[in-house]
Amino acid sequence: MLRLLALLIACCLAMPAAAQHLRIGIVSDPDGLDPTLSRTVAGRQVFAAMCDKLVDINERLEIVPQLATAWRWADDGRALVFTLREGVRFHDGEPLTGEAAAIGLRRHLETPGSTRRAEMGPVTEVVATGPLEVTLRLSEPFAPLLAALSDRAGMLVSPRQARITGADFQREPACAGPFRLTRRVPQDRMELERFEGYWDHASIHYERVTYRPITDATVRLANLRAGALEVIERVTPSDVGDVRRDQRVRLHQGPSLATFYIAINVGNGPRSQTPLGQDARVREALERSIDRQALVNVAFEGLWVPANQAVPTDHPFYARSVPIPPRDVARARALLREAGHQRVRIRLSVPNTTDYTQSSEVNQAMAAEAGIDIEIQQVETATLLNQWSAGDFEALMIQWSGRVDLDGNIFAFTTCNVPLNGGKYCNPAVDALLTEARRSVDPAVRAAAYDRAARIYLADRPYINLWQPLTLHGALAGVQGLRVVPDGLIRVQGLRGTR
Repeated sequence: MLRLLALLIACCLAMPAAAQHLRIGIVSDPDGLDPTLSRTVAGRQVFAAMCDKLVDINERLEIVPQLATAWRWADDGRALVFTLREGVRFHDGEPLTGEAAAIGLRRHLETPGSTRRAEMGPVTEVVATGPLEVTLRLSEPFAPLLAALSDRAGMLVSPRQARITGADFQREPACAGPFRLTRRVPQDRMELERFEGYWDHASIHYERVTYRPITDATVRLANLRAGALEVIERVTPSDVGDVRRDQRVRLHQGPSLATFYIAINVGNGPRSQTPLGQDARVREALERSIDRQALVNVAFEGLWVPANQAVPTDHPFYARSVPIPPRDVARARALLREAGHQRVRIRLSVPNTTDYTQSSEVNQAMAAEAGIDIEIQQVETATLLNQWSAGDFEALMIQWSGRVDLDGNIFAFTTCNVPLNGGKYCNPAVDALLTEARRSVDPAVRAAAYDRAARIYLADRPYINLWQPLTLHGALAGVQGLRVVPDGLIRVQGLRGTR
């Protein structure tokens, strides 16, 4: 018996203290795992472990090096030059060179259906200007470019993979991140294994990462508490108190760039031919029916921040000439009458997750008092985004995860004929002002242009912004090194934990 006990003790002592498998619970299943075509927040979470970018952002929203160690503007703002990190390899073993980076960036520009093309603005050419140097040339200055390259537009794939799209690409995207994809089971999991050739291998303390899409916030948290997950994103406000009292888990909190809004189909196919889609007075009535502060108080324990624009009220590019409109039921009813309606019915599509369900039901109750009957249709997130692109919606509620520069939150949604403008809103005056803002590096000039544009598109109301959340991650108490960055992405670098 003593010998058996000694053997058990020895075995236990021989086991590593650090956990080898990191399991992360995310809110929904990603769309395609191709950084050129991806649109979902869930996809960005998985890319955070798979695909390093030229640059990243930190907790203070500063641009910091990643695959590039330095950068500079040249040619009076018409060229952006990156010095690349030495010793980087892609998952297929190919080295990162100036030419490899140029091929990866050109893929974003040239691939049909690329959702990165608009983010890169007036980039006309990408060339290798040295063994470890790549230059993006522009037809005109474009202030938001560096910030855009801190997200998917700055993700690079192997030159061999850059020529591939579709299912062949997504089976094994060859990025330059710390983990490589080994298996994906749709609606269930994405399994990744450590890439031994990662340039920053000392910051990686797990052998495997598994992402589990769990739409129900209660189930996601229950899995964390049971130890079936190490980290989860988006703890709901109603669970914050319980998490803080539970010694098994820890709440990690910080600011967020995200915004939640209602998108309205004003010009994309037959489903835009509704009172809501064709009459700005009906859209104003819908907004006037909503008390944003009451919405966040009821649905989110008062933790979220009411919003009517894509940035918070303290942002330098917030249009102060158009503040959050108060709820006004009488005005909403009068607007409906002016538009020739006593009551209108709206079909609102929402992702099938807890926060959308709760908030849409609160909006439904408030709108009914103003003569607006909202029919809620729950849809899986990736399907909803496909419907958005195809114009197969009347109105939908969705989240934009946010970008450092306002241009990344507004241009690709609001200007004519851009990929993320699913409702096909188009106003040439807005286009001109948003283009003026992105051509200048003078903050005062940009702020004035954004203010003038906001007076137009906030009156047209192709979107009705509702609130901005905090970033709330949950983790087992033993997990260390979890950084809360305002973009909400879980960085695996530096994460470690014991079981």
